[in-house]
Amino acid sequence: MIGNILAPSGLTAQDTASLSMNVWWVVGISVLIVLISVLVFRLHAFLTLLLAGLLVASLSTSANLNRYAQAKVSEGKMSEAAAISFVSQSPPSRLATSFGETAGKIGILIALASVIGQCLLESGAASTIVDSILKITGQRRAPEALSASSFVIGIPVYFDTVFYLMVPLARSLRRRLGKDYVLFLMAIMAGGSIAHSLVPPTPGPLQVAEIIGVDIGTMMIAGLAIGGCSSVFSLMAARVINRLVDVPLRPLSDSDATNESESRAMPPQGEAADASRPSLIASILPIVIPVAMIGTGSVGGYLIQSGSLDLAGAASWMRTLGDKNIAISVGAAFAMSLIRYCPASTRKSLVNRSLSSAGNIILITSAGGAFGAMLYQAGIAAAIADLTGDLPGLLLLPLAFLVTASIRTLQGSATIAMITAAGVLQAFAHAESLPFHPVYLAMAIGAGSKPISWMTDSGFWVITRMSGMTESEGLRVIAPMTIAMGFSALFFTMVFAFLFPGVS
Repeated sequence: MIGNILAPSGLTAQDTASLSMNVWWVVGISVLIVLISVLVFRLHAFLTLLLAGLLVASLSTSANLNRYAQAKVSEGKMSEAAAISFVSQSPPSRLATSFGETAGKIGILIALASVIGQCLLESGAASTIVDSILKITGQRRAPEALSASSFVIGIPVYFDTVFYLMVPLARSLRRRLGKDYVLFLMAIMAGGSIAHSLVPPTPGPLQVAEIIGVDIGTMMIAGLAIGGCSSVFSLMAARVINRLVDVPLRPLSDSDATNESESRAMPPQGEAADASRPSLIASILPIVIPVAMIGTGSVGGYLIQSGSLDLAGAASWMRTLGDKNIAISVGAAFAMSLIRYCPASTRKSLVNRSLSSAGNIILITSAGGAFGAMLYQAGIAAAIADLTGDLPGLLLLPLAFLVTASIRTLQGSATIAMITAAGVLQAFAHAESLPFHPVYLAMAIGAGSKPISWMTDSGFWVITRMSGMTESEGLRVIAPMTIAMGFSALFFTMVFAFLFPGVS
């Protein structure tokens, strides 16, 4: 059961209820600002989240700030002098401090992950991964190949980019087989979109892990397990949708460029084609090495801390091995070795272009982290605890799912929905009576970022325009698919939380 979280002594029940009511007004207004800014004024996500964070910081009462500071002092995370200084800080100063703290936690990671992704794409390594899986599965199992490839590539690469890469292959397969175009498209979503919401270092799950306070290695392992199960189920849903809706293969407006990209996406023919691209081993090392390092470091560190593994001097080595920045740096080094396979005209600018793209993502996620921190300082932790009362622990996961799904459906962005929901729900991760590991709360938030993709989602337009679907076809295909992905991810999250709660 969830009890009173962060409630300092000296407050009566009436005082607590009054503070919680004030917080919900602040939360309601800030979420409304986010939705209006995105849907009506089409404001950039960075400015939107920064504006919402400043609003929350300005509306936070001294009583709630004192409550937050007292809780930090009691936890040993803040001294009395620091608490007094914190309460006296101006709203912009508190927002800027939280922005900087978030950027320090995730900035390097996102920048290096962007470099890895761009190297995989431009060197042809991503195509090598796809082709290798297709050779194993054959055309009969092409949907499974597309889903598995998209899942692997979607770990370091943003989903929109994954779809840009994979859709020419789906169109080529449709030309060759004459059917199942919807199935091929949805197979890409079943893999890449799930990884986009559950597996770091993609920005959404990375930021949720930071806000919730989950070790990135634990988040990665849980995301791979739950995301993999969800992808299998989602592919089954894709087969059902494929039987109900038929989408013809329409010519696209940029047909010349598309035909060229489709020819590149086709499986290579002969040794000459193979020689122009990196080998499978070289292609997957930038992904596998960081995952292995972070996973090994997390598991080894846990075993040493619990006493199950007794290795003198190994704790420091394990911490270094599992450090997320070190692991991603090693992955980036392997990715940089692929630059020699890139076109000569793009080699010099590859890193600059990657970092330029990463800068935009870092700003958005840092602003989102600052927004979440302002909500936490405003007292959202105690407010949610008062609201849920004696709600059974396992039912917190559907609650987290519904909160995230509501925000996602209204404003469109899965990443913004995850960051906003994590800021609102982060209190649960610190509840001592939480009956499962906080990573499952993060997984439920990621699952909630899937439904429902429709006109408010930029990904909806990317998929429809790149595939040749009409808006009506998109609503009948993409929206049901995202619902299936979301609920399947929630289902497996609850199953894993019940079977492997991760608490003693």
